[in-house]
Amino acid sequence: MVSKNPKIVAFCCEESGMPAYEHAVSLGLDLPDGLKVVALPCGGKAETGYLMKALDEGADAVMVFACYEGNCKYVRGNIRAEKRVNYLRERLEKIGLSPEKIVFCPVAPASGQRFAELVQREVDTLLGA
Repeated sequence: MVSKNPKIVAFCCEESGMPAYEHAVSLGLDLPDGLKVVALPCGGKAETGYLMKALDEGADAVMVFACYEGNCKYVRGNIRAEKRVNYLRERLEKIGLSPEKIVFCPVAPASGQRFAELVQREVDTLLGA
């Protein structure tokens, strides 16, 4: 059962996810208290082991914020990240857990509003709203 303040770990690419998070903060947008942000040099560094460890350590959900396809500084890091997330979603489903616990979110650096909306959507999904 998920508490009213779910724990969400957001792995954020330093080129897109982190600036989007910082933009959301600078705009004063509501972000849940249970949000933990982890900066990565690239979304492609979101290894499956890190994502699963976050869940094992009590996260209710894991989000990977990376660049849109075609905008990755490292060319294919965002594509690797999305493939890993999709792989883990399949694995979670096969063992009877909700695949919504891990999501891939492409964002632009100046999209604080989108960042906040995606996090809130995940909170709503977790709470069954």
